[in-house]
Amino acid sequence: MAETIPATAPEAPPSTRQERVGWYFYDWANSAFPTTVITVFLGPYLTSIAKAAAGCASDDPCRGQRISLLGLDIAPGSLFPYMVSLSVFLTVFVLPLVGAVADRSARKKEMLALYAYIGSAATVGMLFLTGDRYLLGAGLFLVANISYGASIVVYHSFLPQIAGPDQRDSVSSIGWAIGYVGGGSLLAINVAAVLFKDSLGLDTGDVARYSLVSAGVWWAAFTTIPLVRLRNRPPVAGPAQGPLLLDGFRQLWHTLRSLKAYPLTLFFLVAYLVYNDGIQTVISLSAVYGTEELNLSDDVLVPTILMVQFLAFAGALGMGALAKRIGAWKTVLISLVLWTVVLAIAFRLPANQALPFVLLGGGIGIVLGGSQALSRSLFSQLIPKGKEAEYFGLYEISDKGTSWLGPLLFGLAYGMTESYRVAIISLLAFFVIGFVLLAAVPMRRAVVAAGNTLPERL
Repeated sequence: MAETIPATAPEAPPSTRQERVGWYFYDWANSAFPTTVITVFLGPYLTSIAKAAAGCASDDPCRGQRISLLGLDIAPGSLFPYMVSLSVFLTVFVLPLVGAVADRSARKKEMLALYAYIGSAATVGMLFLTGDRYLLGAGLFLVANISYGASIVVYHSFLPQIAGPDQRDSVSSIGWAIGYVGGGSLLAINVAAVLFKDSLGLDTGDVARYSLVSAGVWWAAFTTIPLVRLRNRPPVAGPAQGPLLLDGFRQLWHTLRSLKAYPLTLFFLVAYLVYNDGIQTVISLSAVYGTEELNLSDDVLVPTILMVQFLAFAGALGMGALAKRIGAWKTVLISLVLWTVVLAIAFRLPANQALPFVLLGGGIGIVLGGSQALSRSLFSQLIPKGKEAEYFGLYEISDKGTSWLGPLLFGLAYGMTESYRVAIISLLAFFVIGFVLLAAVPMRRAVVAAGNTLPERL
């Protein structure tokens, strides 16, 4: 039986500067979650709670003790990377479906609001993460991270609707840069709380918990700006053929089957999922590495990560400018070489010395923003028209804070060796393999094969 082709969606009105600014502000709003929650506070804080449940002192390496998770006995230091990995394993099933539904919905703004507010509410719920309640923390993180990923799928799907092929590198880079300033601005407030915790009558645990809550409040509050400024458009894939959720499942199946018709898009996606998994793992576990292996205090870690946010703002704009000269594809390849250097240096960092860690953080900031922003722009050029949210659902499987293979490898490496240095250097494989795969993608041919207009430079 022949497949029914949905009617072509009406032509959407062009975007305005006001709408693009509104789109940028969702990056500002949501960046508080990966920055304050995933990168800085939740990893060390949840690890300390897991240690308490295992009967370890806060300054005890806790070697040999175990906690129970889903019927398994695991090392307390492996809890956070395992939960990151589990949450992303679940998003593998959720996010592509979210994208398929979004492409058939005329209410993408409402979808964005739903996922953003569920995620921010779960983050605010971390106010009750005290004592030895590591299972509560694990559960809230699962809800928040999956909701975060779902909101980003919908958010990314607006990009091809508000920017033409030659604008996307710039628009994507500006959005990512503004996101780093937003995440960094909240983190600056939390840095002040860390530095002045004694004057405020708070201990380290209180500061961490209130900082987690602040990320949820920030995320919810600033989400109102894109909800006011973005416009709903006709479904890019045409109206749903029956109930929206059922049609989403049906279309997801068709999308997965049709991927073989766009092998170059699929090849780029695989390359991205590999190298970005490494990037996200370094970001999400850097605080754990600094605390547990390098014996650095929050007074060093939090200001360093704050510095990374603002350097990433400059890096995103700077690498965006470089992409205008040599193309986004070559610029991303250069960034992957720099990431391998970063990991090699991290493996050799001395313990109990703040300056080398701060300098390495500066290097991360320079390459971080550009590699992610330009990857998003490149992928948007390879998506067949009418399937933007569906394909971004696949893309989001390894986006901000949603890597899974990297944390799994990190957790396994630590569990077997009880060495965070071995765990961190194991991530080198993601950048080497990702570089080789990305270098093999013929980008201009991939854009044409997807039926899109070639930008001036790739």
